[in-house]
Amino acid sequence: MKKILVIIFATITLSSCELDREPFGLMKSENINNSPEESIDALLNGTYGQLKAWSDPMHRLGEYAGDNIMIRGSSTDSFYEFISFARTPNNGRLTTFWNSSYKAIAQSSNIINLIPQGKSAALDTKLGECYFIRGLMYFYLVRAYGRPYYQNPETNLGVPIVNGTPEDVVNATFPDRATVKATYEQAIADLKKAEELITVNKGPIFASKAAAQAILSRVYLYMSGTYENPNPTYAQLAVDYATKVIDQSGTYNLLPRADFMKYNTFKPEDNKETIFAIKRVASEFSGDEHYYGIGGMYSNIGGMGWGEMYASAKYISLLNETGRNDWRPDKYKIVDARAAFIEPTYSKTPAGAYTEVFRFIKQDAGPLLNYAQLTISRNGGVITCVEGTAPNQVSYTLTPVDAAQDIYSINYKDGKTYTGVIDYFITLNRVYPQFYIVKCSREGEDSQLHSPVISRLGEVYLNRAEAYAKLQNYALALQDLNKIRTRSIVNGGYTALTAANAGQLIDKERQLELAYQAERSFDVFRNGKPLSRQYPGPQNQTTDIAATDFRVVYYIPQSAINSYPGKLTQNPTN
Repeated sequence: MKKILVIIFATITLSSCELDREPFGLMKSENINNSPEESIDALLNGTYGQLKAWSDPMHRLGEYAGDNIMIRGSSTDSFYEFISFARTPNNGRLTTFWNSSYKAIAQSSNIINLIPQGKSAALDTKLGECYFIRGLMYFYLVRAYGRPYYQNPETNLGVPIVNGTPEDVVNATFPDRATVKATYEQAIADLKKAEELITVNKGPIFASKAAAQAILSRVYLYMSGTYENPNPTYAQLAVDYATKVIDQSGTYNLLPRADFMKYNTFKPEDNKETIFAIKRVASEFSGDEHYYGIGGMYSNIGGMGWGEMYASAKYISLLNETGRNDWRPDKYKIVDARAAFIEPTYSKTPAGAYTEVFRFIKQDAGPLLNYAQLTISRNGGVITCVEGTAPNQVSYTLTPVDAAQDIYSINYKDGKTYTGVIDYFITLNRVYPQFYIVKCSREGEDSQLHSPVISRLGEVYLNRAEAYAKLQNYALALQDLNKIRTRSIVNGGYTALTAANAGQLIDKERQLELAYQAERSFDVFRNGKPLSRQYPGPQNQTTDIAATDFRVVYYIPQSAINSYPGKLTQNPTN
């Protein structure tokens, strides 16, 4: 009796597992054909299950390679390569990302190949969910392993396109990597098929017609060229698909400001802005496993989490651009709603008091930047701070810049003038203040529980804004851009959007809005911009990463190349 090995393709080839390993999801094709709806539920649940393991490295490779975070120091964990841009083909986290992606592709493909369309609307919807998952995987794979679309997509390599388990697995030969263009075409075809087939919306933890449309708006945006050399055809398609989602106002709505500031605490099923998320539940984490979740590197909550990565000074500066966000517990004031996802770890003295300091960023050894937190004293209206100990202690008198916001400047001993804020002392990890990030924590409970958000309505508005700008329709682009900006910054809308400033303002708003959702590094490079990380931290502060740099893409895992039944071309090493 013929057996269908639902993920054997990924198990044997692309994920380089043992050949004699018992495959997950072994089912007889006769059972599937006799009761397809009953069988598809189990198979589809397994396909969604692959996304849980996928979502962790997906987040890290996208977010850590950007400029929203800084880490306290170098790490032996393989994710440090994402931060340092030291690319190697033997990265365990990239291997997990590759394996999980292709397991989801194989499992969804086998369901598609086994169950015919047209038996019922309910069954077709589930097939549509499989197409969505497959298209999503190809898109996320090609943006990690393939060069930005504006760079010769007809010749640059994407990823292998292999849809389903072959009849003869042992003797199978698979094709080499398809081009970037062909991989995008596969993702688009799958997502459009999902849009066609899905007629039942089961909520944001399942694929839906709107979820397919939201991802299509992003796919076409990635294809829409740069601001300097846009592709109007793809920009218009990004507009069209974004509009399809935005017009579903009865299903999806932007959260009001107060609720948005608690976005991370809502379960995706209870969030009207979330379009698609990877559902995680507390029972999946036991013991100290919350240390190893996405939020565990960003904070320590409930005694769980390493808390070794913090909001970068660059990101904090963007948050403070229109006014200081004051996180001091007795002076708490959030100007930009996105600042609610940042929580400095203020330290108290043994007596339970906070220590007032003047914190600023100074030039350290050579051109490197670092934080300073100097204890202040007040004498009437004069504020002074000291550095060092006698007899080498240096005293400074601060000059008001905006005293109402406790913003001052200091004429420092190196002859330079720096601007900073009066704040409470923030606990240091090594030499860095801990600006905890909680956007990936506290879902429904005070822990590191988090269901990674893949798409939400806020992003879709920004997709359309950028696409409109690339079509030179700046009035409509401004409307969409300000829809997001004024939600976070009351009366903070931009007054004008032009060819001269559109790229800068839209990019800035995407960075502010989509931080810690694994989008930043891809947003920088797909528009042909360099990644600049001139802020405190162990990352390379002095050398930008150009969009044409070979390190913009990751290496194919060597284990996948070694086990691949056919040629699997590696990415260039220089």
